[in-house]
Amino acid sequence: MNVAILGVGTVGSEVANILIENKKLISARSGVKIVPLIGVVRNLNKQRNCKIPLSDDLNSVIDRNDIDVFVELMGGVEQPYRIINRILKKQKAVVTANKALLAYHRYSLQSLAGNTPFGFEASVAGGIPIIKALREGLSANKILKITGIMNGTSNYILTNMAQNGENFDIVLKKAQDLGYAEADPAFDIGGFDAAHKLLILASIAYGVHGNPEDILIEGIENITQEDIYFAKEFEFVIKLLTIAKRIDDENVELRVHPALVPQDKMLANVGGVMNAVSVYGDCVGETLFYGPGAGGKATASAVISDLIDIARGTKSPMLGYKMQNEIHQMKLLPACEIMTKYYLRLKVEDKKGVLAKITNIMSENNISIDSFLQKPKAKEESDVTLFFTTHTSFEKDIQNVIEILNTQSYLKQKVAMIRIEE
Repeated sequence: MNVAILGVGTVGSEVANILIENKKLISARSGVKIVPLIGVVRNLNKQRNCKIPLSDDLNSVIDRNDIDVFVELMGGVEQPYRIINRILKKQKAVVTANKALLAYHRYSLQSLAGNTPFGFEASVAGGIPIIKALREGLSANKILKITGIMNGTSNYILTNMAQNGENFDIVLKKAQDLGYAEADPAFDIGGFDAAHKLLILASIAYGVHGNPEDILIEGIENITQEDIYFAKEFEFVIKLLTIAKRIDDENVELRVHPALVPQDKMLANVGGVMNAVSVYGDCVGETLFYGPGAGGKATASAVISDLIDIARGTKSPMLGYKMQNEIHQMKLLPACEIMTKYYLRLKVEDKKGVLAKITNIMSENNISIDSFLQKPKAKEESDVTLFFTTHTSFEKDIQNVIEILNTQSYLKQKVAMIRIEE
């Protein structure tokens, strides 16, 4: 089985090298020789740790008749979509690690692929085989909930803030120096990378349509050491979570945001750059998948697992449904209708009656307080920091309360809010 690799960067180089170095093992498991025949790059003069011939002529490679599978590792959305369109129309198999492409075009690609193999295990959580788990291992289950830590950059930052007491900006710079964060880290720390992965998993679990713009996405850039202080006081850990939750037979909620997670939960103990995905099925209960969510070798491992499946003749439907029209596609619950518990941080004037005013605003707007903490202040400080947690409330009500509080004269900073996921 001959393979062309479109995009020979870190991951593409590892795919080629592993196929060569482990060829006997891979052949034994797949039943055929999987040969990385050629790679396509933009710049032939760039040094690469790669042992296969390279070309900068994409069109000529796509038109070759001796290629059986194309591995797309270019990145981007619209250009790879057009390229994969051409390949699928030739009824040639495709493997991709491109989560952004799938977040926007997964259903049209499924329609184009038909019975042509299309693998995308590497698009979610790197080396963790979560796509196969949902599509195959858990296929007898109604998926009740998926909760994941699926961005290693954000998890590294939050872990270090909690362990070392350092502020966000300092830890972000450290992550960039170590290569865990890009020079422009907005895609990771803003929650967008995790949201793309969540949409892919939700398509397999629930048949739900939707683009990143349709779901609640918040990043970690506003997390402070005061939030870390509260989390420790009340035995929580702050994590950037991806959450898909089946509400009923009609609706599913999808959201990505920082969350306070109880310290005794398995996800609370996932540190550093590692990823983990917790899946609740109605038959099996909770299962947890843990491992490296990024990196050349881990992602290449997932790419090659798809190549082996194709070589074996495995014909799993792309999104897990052989009869897509026979299932009821669930709808996205509007973000305002989400219900959960909340944490609020307020910096206010240290004056009599302020606390009563705050609690009255909450009470008048359907927010019930669960716990309250006032952070000790230094003698020279004239303001005080208050922490609240709420009972389960509607997102629309908490947003209304925040909007009202932000207009009050005694408030010294805008209200900070983090959702609580127990």
